Amino acid sequence: MKGITAGITAADIVFDREHVWHPYSSMVSPPPVWPVSGAVGCRITLADGRELVDGMASWWSAIHGYGHPRLNAAAHEQIDRFSHVMFGGLTHESAIGLCRRLVSLTPGGLDRVFLCDSGSVAVEVAIKMALQYHHARGRSEKHRLVTIRNGYHGDTFAAMSVCDPVTGMHGIFKGVLSEQLFVPAPQVTFDGEFDEADIAPLAALIEQHCHELAALILEPVVQGAGGMRFYSPAYLARARDLCDRYDILLIADEIATGFGRTGRLFACEHAKVSPDILCLGKAMTGGYLSLAATLTTAGIAETICSGAAGCFMHGPTFMGNPLACRIACESIDLLLESDWKRRVAAIETRTGQGLAPCADLETVKDVRVLGGIGVVELREAPDGGVLQEMLVAEGVWVRPFGRLVYIMPAYTISDAEVDCLTAAIFNVLSS
Repeated sequence: MKGITAGITAADIVFDREHVWHPYSSMVSPPPVWPVSGAVGCRITLADGRELVDGMASWWSAIHGYGHPRLNAAAHEQIDRFSHVMFGGLTHESAIGLCRRLVSLTPGGLDRVFLCDSGSVAVEVAIKMALQYHHARGRSEKHRLVTIRNGYHGDTFAAMSVCDPVTGMHGIFKGVLSEQLFVPAPQVTFDGEFDEADIAPLAALIEQHCHELAALILEPVVQGAGGMRFYSPAYLARARDLCDRYDILLIADEIATGFGRTGRLFACEHAKVSPDILCLGKAMTGGYLSLAATLTTAGIAETICSGAAGCFMHGPTFMGNPLACRIACESIDLLLESDWKRRVAAIETRTGQGLAPCADLETVKDVRVLGGIGVVELREAPDGGVLQEMLVAEGVWVRPFGRLVYIMPAYTISDAEVDCLTAAIFNVLSS
């Protein structure tokens, strides 16, 4: 069998269309795909030579852009030593270094780290931690979760059960997934004056069902793939109080928001709260390799391990992969050594200015910006494939979904590149 070559042929594209199943795509009528020949900085080079300004940072993970020399060097250094060893019974410098960084940087009290493979798995781990914690306390009746509508937490089974059954895209699995409890999504916006009525549905449900609730899971301040909604930090603070009052764990899913995306290192910081369990992923390796982590407190970890099982019942094959951990260490150091707060604030300002004209379009319902996130919400869902082809023709990589056209670029993006992205979005939506 021939090895992989540098070029993509027409036959390769045909093979891709007939045999390669892309995320959320149909094998009956596959959507268009654009073959890539390279990626450097905040630009993607297509096989036909066209260059696109990347507004997605590879689903929000490549926060330093592509091909960063320090991340490349870290990868080479680790792979020349060893690329992987099992984490069962063994440990290594890269995993220890990463966990040391995570314990130091995350909200207070989160000092036990479980490394895993992906964001969805991090959520699975968090849910299992919550259930096993209560079981170990002799409270096995506390086995359900509560969450807010419009949330998205991943595509594995436990994660799907806490996604919004409509906007979470998993309605066809109703009756198979665990039946969790949902309350209306917060309505007070990030900068809006908080109204206690916003938290009332959650408070009422928790009071009624606290005897069976193991945890509340939510995305702090920013709901990602379930709608790109920004809500008041005060809601998160009130939720923390409710969890404390009713003996419920708070799980914060910061897979999308962690490592600076909202202008704070972690979105929980906007509300000055610390969750009982924290899920991280995406940007942790700067988009180089899949890696995630679930952090919890010493008390929860010790309770779990004092239960009947005597340990936490989970162990991925590639847990603590040295190559991914080494790159993650370098990515975190690179972030902290940079002027990332100023850069994210500049992206927020520039994106807001560039997307503002979209608000005057009849097809647009809302324009909102927070940190390194810019969103245009349409009144009706367009043909996503057609819209994306138009955006590529404008020289940008922006992947719309549903009624949302949004950007979450690398923090290293230039002002000119932000302008290119926002101008392209306006041009396409106004055409």
